[in-house]
Amino acid sequence: MLRYLPILLVLALWIYAFVDCLNTPEEEVRGMPKLAWIFVILLFGEVLVGPVAWLVAGRSRQPRERWVAPDDNPEFLKSLKPDDPRTD
Repeated sequence: MLRYLPILLVLALWIYAFVDCLNTPEEEVRGMPKLAWIFVILLFGEVLVGPVAWLVAGRSRQPRERWVAPDDNPEFLKSLKPDDPRTD
């Protein structure tokens, strides 16, 4: 069972890099067009060159914008109209 572990780890990294490349917006991809990165990941995935190249050089290092719940978002709270007590 332990002899399959390296194969599973390579496969997991390959799938992770492929899905990450697909989900990354085009403007955040560095170095090459997104389609070229997909081909590099798929063609050189077995030897780990493609996925590692994507993780090191292909994707942007800037953190993505985090989603904020509406009750924690000051912009959303400012946009709400105050309650009118006469309508109750």
